[in-house]
Amino acid sequence: MKAIILKGFGGVENFELTEIENPKVKEDEVLIKIKATAFNPIDYQMRQGATESKLLKSPILGRELSGEIVELGRNVNSFQIGDKISAYVGSLASNGTYTEFISVPSQLVAKNPSSLSFEQAASIPMVGMTALQCFNRISIPKEKPIFIAGGAGGVGTILIKLLLANENTNIYTTAGNNESIHHLKNLGLNANNIIDYKKDNIIDVLKKKNLNFEYVIDLVGGKMSEICAELVDIFGTYVDVTFLSTEKAQEMLFDKATVIVNIANYAPSLKNGSEKLDYYGNSLQDLFDKIDKKIISPSDINVVGPLSVETVSKAHQLMENNQTNGKKLIMTV
Repeated sequence: MKAIILKGFGGVENFELTEIENPKVKEDEVLIKIKATAFNPIDYQMRQGATESKLLKSPILGRELSGEIVELGRNVNSFQIGDKISAYVGSLASNGTYTEFISVPSQLVAKNPSSLSFEQAASIPMVGMTALQCFNRISIPKEKPIFIAGGAGGVGTILIKLLLANENTNIYTTAGNNESIHHLKNLGLNANNIIDYKKDNIIDVLKKKNLNFEYVIDLVGGKMSEICAELVDIFGTYVDVTFLSTEKAQEMLFDKATVIVNIANYAPSLKNGSEKLDYYGNSLQDLFDKIDKKIISPSDINVVGPLSVETVSKAHQLMENNQTNGKKLIMTV
């Protein structure tokens, strides 16, 4: 099969198109012909050799997919050949998703809603499950204000949809260009609740509104983590999705005795017992059910191109330069 492999940590010049052997299907796995895969910031962070690279078990990057089942392991009876499915595979599959085929434990898989294309379905697993974990692990009273750093991105988009569906309407977030601001308005946010972080001082804008944030959700990290740490109330809750908070932010959060909720899709796989992988398929099916019921809708997508080094390189550069404009980047296979 064709695959884009990473030859070494560093720039996009380290990607290479090559032919490798198709994965073998284990008894509890399904072999999937990948039709579409999505890009995520963790991809370029892994490429650069950042902390997340320790999760790499294959030179093929990519952590989510949509496609068709072409072979079943002998113990699999919940799916059929030809089923259109999606999965967050993380580091739990035979390889990454910048390729034509992948073998994954059947517990990771969920059947696609009939209303979604492969490209739309591929945009859901990773960002959707991250957003769902944020939503499920903190119970925010409907009247409480919430600050979300980076709400226009893939995780922020689905999280905002989940919160709005739950009648949490007092949501404030950031955007860095007109496309992202327009995107957030289309989600249902009040224009006055969207702060252009390139033009305005976030702290000053929010202090003028006399808001007290018991809940902040950091989807960006870095310097934005310091803004989140300054905004959160004493004994408040800081939801950390990136693990990229600075030392200064960590000190402020400690001084405020903040409750820190770490969000990691990899965490359930660390449990003991055979049911540990059920979390993934069940969570993804929950998201797809919410789409079917029109509680949430799929992310806006940008199909960057077909399986190629050029497509992968372009997508990584768009993510690094914060030029996704609130759209999930997709590669067809």
